[in-house]
Amino acid sequence: MPRQHLAQIGIPGSAPPPADSTDIGGGARGYPRPLLRRGDWISLNGTWEFALDPRADWCSPADARFDRTIEVPFAPETPRSGVGETGFYKACWYRRQVDVPEIEPSERLILHFGAVDYVARVWLDGSFAGEHEGGYTPFSLDITELARGRKSVSIVVQAHDDPSDLAKPRGKQDWKLEPHSIWYPRTTGIWQTVWIERVPKMHVEYLRWTPNLERWEIAVEVRVANAPVEGARVGVRLRVGDVTIANDQYTVVAGEVHRRITLSDPGIDDFRNELLWCPERPTLIDADIVLYDQSGTTIDRVKSYTALRSVAVRGDRFLLNGRAYVLRMVLDQGYWNETGITAPDDEALRRDVEITKQMGFNGARKHQKIEDPRYLYWADRLGLLVWEEMPSAYRHTRKSIDRLARQWLEAIRRDISHPCIIAWVPFNESWGVPNLPDNPNERHYVQALYHLTRSMDYTRPVIGNDGWESVATDIIGIHDYDPSPERIARRYFAHDVVPKLLKRERPGGRALVLDPSVNHETAIVLSEFGGIAVAPTSGGENGGTWGYSACRTSDEFAERYTKLMKVINSLELLAGFCYTQFADTYQEANGLLYADRTPKFPLHQMAAATQGMPFVGPNETPSTLSDGGMADMPALADMPGLVDMGAQR
Repeated sequence: MPRQHLAQIGIPGSAPPPADSTDIGGGARGYPRPLLRRGDWISLNGTWEFALDPRADWCSPADARFDRTIEVPFAPETPRSGVGETGFYKACWYRRQVDVPEIEPSERLILHFGAVDYVARVWLDGSFAGEHEGGYTPFSLDITELARGRKSVSIVVQAHDDPSDLAKPRGKQDWKLEPHSIWYPRTTGIWQTVWIERVPKMHVEYLRWTPNLERWEIAVEVRVANAPVEGARVGVRLRVGDVTIANDQYTVVAGEVHRRITLSDPGIDDFRNELLWCPERPTLIDADIVLYDQSGTTIDRVKSYTALRSVAVRGDRFLLNGRAYVLRMVLDQGYWNETGITAPDDEALRRDVEITKQMGFNGARKHQKIEDPRYLYWADRLGLLVWEEMPSAYRHTRKSIDRLARQWLEAIRRDISHPCIIAWVPFNESWGVPNLPDNPNERHYVQALYHLTRSMDYTRPVIGNDGWESVATDIIGIHDYDPSPERIARRYFAHDVVPKLLKRERPGGRALVLDPSVNHETAIVLSEFGGIAVAPTSGGENGGTWGYSACRTSDEFAERYTKLMKVINSLELLAGFCYTQFADTYQEANGLLYADRTPKFPLHQMAAATQGMPFVGPNETPSTLSDGGMADMPALADMPGLVDMGAQR
């Protein structure tokens, strides 16, 4: 009798994977780990037993009194979870009975959690299986020995998340009972997909891709679990569509493979450009990875993808694929009213990427959130640049230093192979380091994380502290919510403005640069501005009215946005910008979209304004407005968006 696929085992309420279970586009929530995909997996999303533990009194599953149910992966604060408890509680508990598939002696059963906020402890049938600290990063547990020989097991998860703890990375989660100002409802417990997969004992457990355009090669790192001392090999096949561009095998040494795969150089720029990834042409390279044992027998197969692209800062310009490229980004906090920081489904993530591009932007700054990998997958596939930003802690202590540094490195390791990510941002507006000008310990902390990030990934710029008070950075980020286009123009429109600008105090009385070692001639990005609210709210879901400035009607909003963006696009000083914000978020009514993603004025008009273009008619689309967002700034008028590889040599 053939062995059952995990999709065939009886897990009530679970959604099976699609017919081709490695198809990362399939299923209600999509494959949860798009950069390393296998066929034998199943989602454990759905109905779980649930209990609140307000004072964290319970220490073990035997103590917990499960008195309700919850829909995973939605946090209990959200309406979609079926719980909707937004008050203060320190812990909550989950329980689910899961049928155990047949496990051969040569196989392992792995339990995965996409993200659990904040400390997760897991038991199987009362036996402790493991724990993880960090609300935004994944973890996995090998549950083979606890599950082997059983027909079913009870999985219990405790999530401990003290709402008053300001020394942990929490992002926009409010420490007050009710959301206020720019902070929102808390997220407790499971908020990304829970899933299990059956793997060979020796299996691929990690992949990292690093493209190098100058050498026309892609470096690959493969980490193999339980590899023998010698004899194992990894086969790597790279292809674009049906065309194979590389196919070779490499020896596993000490459980790892580190190789540089040289691609066949087409020699002609037009052909090279067809292989390059950029928002205007997001070409992905599919990867098939096969693990062989000492005898040459296939042990494991996984699928992945990568891309050829480079990002850099040279002088005062940001470069994509070796050419100057204007960053036109929108600040996106990744919230939905009904589901919090969890997307309603995979289609919602795809739609957010699509509508961002339809609004005329080529990038998103994911603000105070390590985003679901599925969002990054759609950004990779559809072509959207992403700044990844660490959620802030709000106190500077020895504990917060340890927590944030460890969890930031976990986030980088998870996302480092996504071509869409073009910058890392460990700190925002000195949150968690409030005394940077006067406290050398805080400055050393920011500098240390900047250098640690650069040592982890030398291929992307790092913005040490975005907004102001730079002490170590590759891009100077400025946050300026002045509502007057005229004042913005006077402040930034001059060839000799930089020395004066960097000596002045910006909003909140903050200096832009603190450390004299920061390169004043580097790229400058206006990384927060706008924030115009339409108040009172005339549509959407939230009824909020908070903004940095306000107008009364959608027509007035369209006019103000258009005037502001015309000025911003004319500033030669800037290498790019990031408008606040993508969509209304709870009480913040300053989005370009309402919370339900309805545009506040027509998308074609919005796209024209975003790119500094004149108003266009309804039959013109964003793709006709410009050459990808690079030709509107006077200093860059003659610079195309795709790489001229000859200029890199």
